[in-house]
Amino acid sequence: MMTQKTLSTRSWIELLLLSVIWGGSFLSIRIALDEIGFVTSVAHRVGWAALLLWGVIFVRAIPVPRAPRIWLAFFGMGLLNNVIPFSLMAWGQLHIASGLTSILNAGTAVFGVLVAALFFADERLTGRRLIGVLLGFAGVATAIGLGSFTDFDISSIAQLAVISGTISYALAGVWARKMLTDMPPQLAAAGMLTCSALVMIPAALVLEGPIRFDLLPQTWTAIGYYAVIATAGAYLLYYRVLAQAGSGNLMLCTLLIVPFAITLGAVLRDEALPLNAFIGFAILALGLSVLDGRLWRWLFNKALPLVGRAR
Repeated sequence: MMTQKTLSTRSWIELLLLSVIWGGSFLSIRIALDEIGFVTSVAHRVGWAALLLWGVIFVRAIPVPRAPRIWLAFFGMGLLNNVIPFSLMAWGQLHIASGLTSILNAGTAVFGVLVAALFFADERLTGRRLIGVLLGFAGVATAIGLGSFTDFDISSIAQLAVISGTISYALAGVWARKMLTDMPPQLAAAGMLTCSALVMIPAALVLEGPIRFDLLPQTWTAIGYYAVIATAGAYLLYYRVLAQAGSGNLMLCTLLIVPFAITLGAVLRDEALPLNAFIGFAILALGLSVLDGRLWRWLFNKALPLVGRAR
């Protein structure tokens, strides 16, 4: 079961800040892709973020584990939470709008519930959760659009790549619970990003050539944002919000990201999304509200009795 906690004013502010930060990451990644390849963009993201987090660990004097089992866990987490989803979503953004990418990314919570139900007995699919998952799938399918299934083209493949990235995020949640429990969050983040960098930097060299540093100022600004702020900084803020607000409340973040990403894409890159993308997001949001459950409990426990007394 997802832990439900009350959101304090401070937690709301930090949750909104995290949503703004991650909402801006979609735009910054797309700006960087104007000059560098998608593999190189991910290499920059995980490499610089890892360096920053190791600095945090050094300052806080957090002991570094040496056991091979732990570093194997870091490597698996890096593949599932960084290498695969970052690469698939960066490539997908070459062919679809950043706002649509954020909508499809919101499906992470839906896939997370489904995957957890497959692996953990205490995360089984109740009737309410099943309804939420089905609504989530319907929302994702609507956002993609029926035309993507009949007229299969590069944008269709890009959308499927982004969805595959969300599935990888869901599997990362399972991996973390099985392999990285009781691990200091700063160390877990630094470890997985380091292992990710050990994969992505050689991949960038092989697939896209030497990593260039003579980039345009706007490219460096974009890289700095998504690597330092939206990856290293966001991970630190994420674990803080998780500890204070609980995993159930963090589900709200996947929804709050979308309006920020859509607005930034529209204002700064003139992106326009089709109507079905907004309808799909509305259905997906409904599904996530069902999974979360609090809105529906409030309706049945408070709102409906009030309506009955009014009659």
